Amino acid sequence: MPENIKERIEQLRHEINRHNENYYQLDEPSISDLEFDTLLKELQDLEAQYPEYQDDNSPTHRVGGGITKNFPTVQHQFRMYSLDNSYDFDDLADWEKRIIKTIDEPVEFVAELKFDGASISILYENGTLVQAVTRGDGFQGDEITSNVRTISDIPLRLKGDYPERFFMRGEIYLTRKNFDKINKQREEEGLDPFMNPRNTASGTLKMQDSREVRKRRLSSVLYQFVAEEAPADTHWELLHKARDWGFTISEQIKLCKNLDEIKDFINFWDEERHQLPFEIDGIVLKVNSLKQQKQLGYTAKSPRWAMAYKFKAEKAETELQSVSYQVGRTGAITPVANLKPVLLAGTIVKRASLHNEDIIKKLDLHEHDFVYVEKGGEIIPKIVGVNIEKRSPESKKIEYIKNCPECGTALIKLEDQAIHFCPNDLHCPPQVVGRMIHYVSRKALNIENLGSETIEQLYQAKLIENPADFYTLTKAQLLPLERMAEKSAQNIIDGIEKSKEIPFEKVLFGIGIKHVGETVAKKLVKNFSSIDELKNATVEELCQVEDIGSKIAESIVEFFKNPENILMLERLKSYGVQLEKRQTTSEILSNTLEGKTFLFTGKLSLFTRESAEEMVEKHGGKNISAVSKNLNYLIVGEKAGSKLKKAQELGTVQILDEQEFLDLFS
Repeated sequence: MPENIKERIEQLRHEINRHNENYYQLDEPSISDLEFDTLLKELQDLEAQYPEYQDDNSPTHRVGGGITKNFPTVQHQFRMYSLDNSYDFDDLADWEKRIIKTIDEPVEFVAELKFDGASISILYENGTLVQAVTRGDGFQGDEITSNVRTISDIPLRLKGDYPERFFMRGEIYLTRKNFDKINKQREEEGLDPFMNPRNTASGTLKMQDSREVRKRRLSSVLYQFVAEEAPADTHWELLHKARDWGFTISEQIKLCKNLDEIKDFINFWDEERHQLPFEIDGIVLKVNSLKQQKQLGYTAKSPRWAMAYKFKAEKAETELQSVSYQVGRTGAITPVANLKPVLLAGTIVKRASLHNEDIIKKLDLHEHDFVYVEKGGEIIPKIVGVNIEKRSPESKKIEYIKNCPECGTALIKLEDQAIHFCPNDLHCPPQVVGRMIHYVSRKALNIENLGSETIEQLYQAKLIENPADFYTLTKAQLLPLERMAEKSAQNIIDGIEKSKEIPFEKVLFGIGIKHVGETVAKKLVKNFSSIDELKNATVEELCQVEDIGSKIAESIVEFFKNPENILMLERLKSYGVQLEKRQTTSEILSNTLEGKTFLFTGKLSLFTRESAEEMVEKHGGKNISAVSKNLNYLIVGEKAGSKLKKAQELGTVQILDEQEFLDLFS
C-alpha cells in the first residue's frame, strides 16, 4: 500500500482531534462545521478503503455505528466508593475535626462542583482509551466503551507526559441546552418529554446504538485520577496534569485552606448554580494531599477524606388538580398528585407521589389546594405542605379510595402497614401483568426479548394470564403483535425454551410469592430441595430457616393454599421448568476449615454472603444459621446486631471482621 495513504490517515486523525479539542474543550473553534465535516468524510472514506489502517480510537469512531445487545459486566480494579453526604455546616465542621484529629499537620481541601450525571471509570493504557465502565454497585459495572467513545470531550488519545496505565473517573452529563433540544424533538414526534437531564444521561449511556448516543451530545467532566502510583503529591496537581493530557476538568474548583473558605465556596454556588449551563446538586470536598488521603483511608462504603455537601431541596407552589391511584405488581396502591405544571430546580414538575393515606391525612389535603412541592434529592418531587390561606371554603377533603381503580375489588390495609393493597392478585390487570414481567426479568427466568410491552400485548390478546402460559405460546400467536418480526418471534420462543434450564432458586424468586426476594429464595432452596417440599412446609418449619420470619413464612403458606397457584406450578413442572434443586457435587479445594462452623452477620462489603458461605464449604467448613455453643466463628460486617450481642454474651465464639475471615485462607 502506498506509504503516503497511511501518512494522510494519521495526519487527518491528528488534525480532527485538534479541532475537536478546540471546539469542545477550549471553546475556540478554528474551522467551520462544513470544513470539519469535509475532513471527517475524507478520513471515513480512506479508512473504509484501507481497513488495514483501522484504529479503535480514530475520531471516526466518535460518530458511532455499533449495535450492542448486551453490556458485559466488568469488575473494577479499584472500587468506586460512594461519598458521605452532609446537609449543613455542622456536619462539615464535624468532618473537619475528625480529619484534624487523625492528621497532625495542616490540611488543605479541594472544593469542586457536584455534577448531576452518571459516574464513569475510564481506563487509559499508553495514552489510549481502552475501556469505559459504569459505576454499577461500586464493585462492578457495565462496560460501555463504544458509547463513551462518541462523547466529544473525552480524549481518545492523550498528549504530553502521561502515566503508562491509569483510570480517570468522572461524570457524564447533559447540558441544559442539549436536554431541552432532545425534549423539543420528542414533543415534535409526539413522544413524552424526559423528566430530567441526569436520568436522561444515564439512560443514554446504556442505549444499544452508539449512533443514537452520539446524537444526544453528552458531555463529561473528569475529577479523579486512580492508579497504583500517582505522578504528583496532591489532588490539585493531578487535576491540572489531567487537563494538560487532554481531559475536560471543571473550571469551578478552588483550593481551600480552612472551613471558612469552604463555606464561602458553597454559599456562592448555592446562589449561582442556576446560572450554570448544567445541573449540580451540591459541592464535593476532598483532602488535597494524597499522603493524607492514604492516612485517612476508607469506611466500609466511603472515603474518609471526601465529603459531598448537598444543597437543600428547592420549593415551588402550584395547584393540586386531582389525585389518581396506581396499582403496583404486588397490589400496593400508590396515590399520585396531578399538579398544575410548575418549574422546579430546572425541570417542569407535573406529578408528585403522595405515598399513602397517612400522608394525605397529615397534609389535610383538599381538592384544588395550593401545595408546596419539593424535590427530594433534587429528583423525585414530593408535596411538603399546603398553603391554607388560598384554600376555597367550598373545597372538599381528599378521601382515600375504597376500591381498586383497576378491578374494583375492595382494598385492604394491614394494621402494621401504611399502604393499602388490592387482594385480587391473580386477576387484577396491573398485578397479573407485573407478575409476568417479574417472571421473565433478568434476575428471575431471564427470558430475553420478552419485554413489558410485548407481555402487555399478549395479555390484552388473552394469550397469557400467568407465567405457565408462556410455555404454550407459538410463533404464529406472536407474529400478529405490533412491531413483531419473524426473527423476534423466534427469539422469544427460543428464550422461553432456554428458561427451562434456569435453576430452582431463580424460578422460586420468579413466581412472585409475596415477600420472597432473591436472597430469601436462595435460602429456602438450601433447606427445601423441591417445590413439593416447600409446599408441605409449616409456618414453624419455615421459621427455622435463617432470616425467615413469621411474615414471610405465613405469606408462603398462603400462596400454596390457593388452588390457582398449585395448578400454575403443576403446569410449569409439566413443561420442564426446574422446580427442584439439582444435585451438584461441590468442589472441595482444601480442608483448612474442616470441623469449623461459621455464621455471617451485618452488611458485608468485601464479598457477598452467598460467596462467603461457598468459600467455607469449599474449604471443608460448615455454615450454620444461628448463634449457639456449636458456633466457632461469627464474621461481622457493618451494623451487626443481635447475633453479635449474643456471641459476645456466650464468650465461646471467635468474632472476626471480613479481612480476618479472609486471612484464615492464607
